[in-house]
Amino acid sequence: MLEVNDQTFEAEVLKSKQPVLVDFWAAWCGPCRMIAPAVEEFSRDFAGRMKAVKLDVDANHNTASRFAIRSIPSLLFFKNGQLVNQIIGACTKSQIVAIAEEILG
Repeated sequence: MLEVNDQTFEAEVLKSKQPVLVDFWAAWCGPCRMIAPAVEEFSRDFAGRMKAVKLDVDANHNTASRFAIRSIPSLLFFKNGQLVNQIIGACTKSQIVAIAEEILG
C-alpha cells in the first residue's frame, strides 16, 4: 500500500482519477495496527477501482491538520478531490467496503 506525505498528498489523493481511501495512522496507535490488515486487504481487493493509501500523522502534521484529524485511525474517502465520507475509529473491512461501493456506485 502506498505511503503518502504532506508533499505527495495532493498529487496522489486530490488529483487522483480514481476515488481514494486515506488511512490516517501512527505507529504507536493500537487500533491503527488492529485495522491495518483489513485496510491492506481492501487495497488489494479494490485495486484498479479505488486507490488506498496511508498517511502517518506524526510525520505529516500539515495534512492531518488540514483535515482536522483529531482521532486515529481515521479513514477518509475522496472522490474528484473532495472528501465524501469518513470512518473515525476502528472498523471492519465490511464497513470500509460498504462505503467504497456506495462511492463507486
